Amino acid sequence: MAADAATDDRPGDCCAGPTACVFTKAVLAREAGCGLARRQAVGERDLVTCASPVAHTNCATLVALLRERATFALRLPPHGAPLVHAKALQLQCGGVRALQRALGDAPSPDAPTTPPDVHRLVGLAHARWGSLMDAPWGEIVPALATWQPRRRHRPGAR
Repeated sequence: MAADAATDDRPGDCCAGPTACVFTKAVLAREAGCGLARRQAVGERDLVTCASPVAHTNCATLVALLRERATFALRLPPHGAPLVHAKALQLQCGGVRALQRALGDAPSPDAPTTPPDVHRLVGLAHARWGSLMDAPWGEIVPALATWQPRRRHRPGAR
C-alpha cells in the first residue's frame, strides 16, 4: 500500500478527472501558471481544474510528448506505468521551463519571477512550429532533464 501512495497518474488519484489540469503538480508547486486554471479547495486538498476542453487537450498532448521524448533521459518507466511524484514533477516543471527556453520566452534577470503561463506557451509553440510534434525536442529534453526542485528552507539553518 505504501508503494501505491508514492505513484501518480492513476484513475482516482488526486489529480484525476475529466477537467483536472494536466499541469496540476507544476501549478501547485508554483513552477507554472495558467490563465485557464481554477483552484478549488476540497477538504484539505487543493485541486486545479481547466476551464477549457481545447486547452486541456493541447496540454495533455504536450505532456504525452514530453513523457515520450524524455523517457530515456529521465529513466521513466514504460508507457502506461505510473510515475513517482518526483518524476512527474520533473516532467511537468522541467518541461514547462524547457519549452519556455526553446521559445526564447525566458524572463530577463531583472524582471520579477512569475511562473510561465502554460497555455500561452503552448499557443506560442503552435504559432512558431505549427505543431508540438515539430518542436526542437533535441533542445527541450536536455533542458528538461537538468531541472531541479527548489531547495527547501530549513528553519534555523544559515
